[in-house]
Amino acid sequence: MLTRRSVLLGSAAIATAYGALRIGGARARTAFATKLPIPTLVDARAQGHAIDLVARASAHEFRPGSPVQAYGFSASYLGPTLRLRRGEETRFSIRNGLQELTTVHWHGAILPGAVDGGPHNSIRPGEAWSLSFKLDQPPATIWYHAHPHGATALQVYRGLAGLILLTDDGDADRGLPHEYGVDDLPLVLQDRAFHRDGSLAYDLGPMAAMMGMFGDTVIVNGAVAPFARIPKGLVRLRLLNGSNARTLRLGFDDGRAFHAIASDAGYLAAPVNLKDIVLAPGERYEILVDFSDGDSVALQSLPHSVGARSGMPMMRMMQAGPDRAEPVMRFEPDATLPVAKQKIPTKLDGPSAPDASKSARRREAVLEPMLGGMGMMGMMRGGARMGINGRSFDMNRVDFDAKLGTTEIWTVRSQMMAHPFHIHGTSFRILSIAGGSPPAHLAGLKDVVLVEDTVELLVPFSAPADKNHPFMTHCHILEHEDAGMMAQFTVT
Repeated sequence: MLTRRSVLLGSAAIATAYGALRIGGARARTAFATKLPIPTLVDARAQGHAIDLVARASAHEFRPGSPVQAYGFSASYLGPTLRLRRGEETRFSIRNGLQELTTVHWHGAILPGAVDGGPHNSIRPGEAWSLSFKLDQPPATIWYHAHPHGATALQVYRGLAGLILLTDDGDADRGLPHEYGVDDLPLVLQDRAFHRDGSLAYDLGPMAAMMGMFGDTVIVNGAVAPFARIPKGLVRLRLLNGSNARTLRLGFDDGRAFHAIASDAGYLAAPVNLKDIVLAPGERYEILVDFSDGDSVALQSLPHSVGARSGMPMMRMMQAGPDRAEPVMRFEPDATLPVAKQKIPTKLDGPSAPDASKSARRREAVLEPMLGGMGMMGMMRGGARMGINGRSFDMNRVDFDAKLGTTEIWTVRSQMMAHPFHIHGTSFRILSIAGGSPPAHLAGLKDVVLVEDTVELLVPFSAPADKNHPFMTHCHILEHEDAGMMAQFTVT
């Protein structure tokens, strides 16, 4: 039985094992000497609606002149940015060039379970997965990443992830910057740890399974402390927190405001003025930043209080952000670059307030460690197991069935710590967070929500999934997912 006493018994040992490393506090980087790498843009229409990707091991330079082993999709690290158009079918060939099983999950794409890319869509070494799909959902910044059962965390950590820009070619009419790599920048933010020789370090121990893997360096598009030259005007930043476990609170070192224009699965109803924004693992936001003053400015990882509602000092320490603001990258306005947009749009085409009156049923999901009778010390020695509603993930067990074409209300609760909660095959709306209405930047279409206490979600089901290829719902702390904090469901 999970009790406060069983947790406290292990607190001192855990604080020694984890806290001494100060995992969770990124080291300051003040020399921005590397130009921001921009992932290659692969436009499906320009490719004849056929895209080939190869998951492979390669040598990558996180720091210039120091190549180390990493994974990527047709790249040395990460993968190309894929531009797909709403309603247009694209054929894919995904070849596994690794010496281990892998998959490709289309995170944020509303697709049938047969092509969703979960653990049932595994690709053996040397083999390829051929599939095709079209997306009929609002334009959004979504992403793709490895999702093999029990090995998602390590494969994503090594680099198997990339962005997808789903578009309807309407951004010029919306008044939004849209020149990729110039005033429309993809920023994949991840924390990583490195050995002294520069190679990636990953903790395979039970502590990482229990808390998630935290690195000490926040990287952007696979580079440490990069800089980007941008126009002296409005610039669109597409932010993805691709970390395994770290929640990021981001803001600028001069305190300048910016406008959030989109969340995970589409545009907001109107831009939201902010000075900082929190992204849990797997979350995305698009923001507009005005650089017309010409000043250089650094994006920072800021202190935050995620996990404070756990009530456990040890857990708060583990999930806390850095002790002080830590620079991540620098933006340098360049007067020679063309300025396309200078005015923030007043409204966007995001959804209106959600209507929960026609929901078919309610469900509850409780995210919790599976301590059983062994307590936290036993968990540390034997390896952490995680679960949802008291059950750890089983590939051969379907946990529930939802009805195609219906909408449900889900109440999701966390135990002991904050968990980013993701649902495959749908985009949901947040009805409440800890009993209150969500803030404006969380009121749009989402597929990841940070659960510190209790959230209520409005979840529609418009894509089918059978028992051979069910959808997943899980914590997006990837070590928790691998340790069993995942359930699977059909939609019939």
